[in-house]
Amino acid sequence: MRPFALPGKTCLITGAAGGIGDALARRLAAGGCDLALVDRDEAGLARTAEAARALGCAEISTHVVDLADGGDRTDLAAEVLQRHGRVDLLINNAGVALGGELHQVGLDDFDWIMEINFRGVVTTTKAFLPHLRSNPGAHVVNLSSLFGLMAPGGQVPYAASKYAVRGFTEGLRHELAGSGVGVTVVHPGGIKTGIADSARMGGDAATAEELRAQSRDFNKHLTMPPERAAALIVDAVRNRKPRLVITRTAKVLDVLTRLVPGHYGRVLARLTALSGRGR
Repeated sequence: MRPFALPGKTCLITGAAGGIGDALARRLAAGGCDLALVDRDEAGLARTAEAARALGCAEISTHVVDLADGGDRTDLAAEVLQRHGRVDLLINNAGVALGGELHQVGLDDFDWIMEINFRGVVTTTKAFLPHLRSNPGAHVVNLSSLFGLMAPGGQVPYAASKYAVRGFTEGLRHELAGSGVGVTVVHPGGIKTGIADSARMGGDAATAEELRAQSRDFNKHLTMPPERAAALIVDAVRNRKPRLVITRTAKVLDVLTRLVPGHYGRVLARLTALSGRGR
C-alpha cells in the first residue's frame, strides 16, 4: 500500500474539541488537509477550527454530535460528504473515562462508556465505510488505549471499552486487507489531556471524591504533550502502520503483558511499591 500523502486530503476527527483530537486537527491542517471536526463541545470545536484556519486550512466544517445519543451516524456521514464530497482519513478519537471498581459502577454508567468509547467507533466507521471502500487509499484510525493492552483494577469499564476497540480495529484491518484502505489502532499511554479531569466517578459522594483525588494523583503520570502524540499518529498514518503504541512506559508494559499475561498485575504492584519506597 502506498504511503498516505496529506496535502489535499479530507480528514474527519471525532473528539476534536480538545486533547489529542485538537492536536491532530492542527497537525493535519498544517499538513495541507481539509477538516471535518466532530465533538459535542460546540465552543471547543470553534476554537479548534479557528486554530486550524490560522494554520492555513481553508476547508473546515464543524459538526456538533453527542456520541452518547445512540445514533447510527448515517446523518453525520451524509452531512460531511455533502459538504466535502469525500473523506480520506477517518480518526475515531472521542472517548471518556469512568472511575471506580465494578461494584461501585452502575450499569447505566457502564452502558454510557461503552456507547461512547466503543459503539461510537463502530457506528461512525460503519456509516463511512461504503464511501471509504470506494476510495482506495483511504485510511481509518481508531484510538484504543494502554488499557486496551492491559486491564488494571479500578478500570474495568474503561479497559473493556478499549479492548473492544482493539478487537474491532484488528478485525476490520483483516477484512479490508487488499481493498486499498489502511487501518491503524493506536494505544496511547500517559498523554496530558483532560480525560481524567472530566471522568465520571462511580459510587456515593464520598467514594467519588476519593476517586477524584486518585485521578488527580494519576494525572502526575501523564507526561507526553498531545502535540507529540498527534505527530506520532500522523506519522503512523503516512507509513500505514497497523499498530502504534505511544510512550516508552506503554511500550514496556505492552511487552510485559505478553511475557507474563497472567501475572503482570503482581509485577506492576511490586514495581509500584518499590517506586514508593524510593520517594
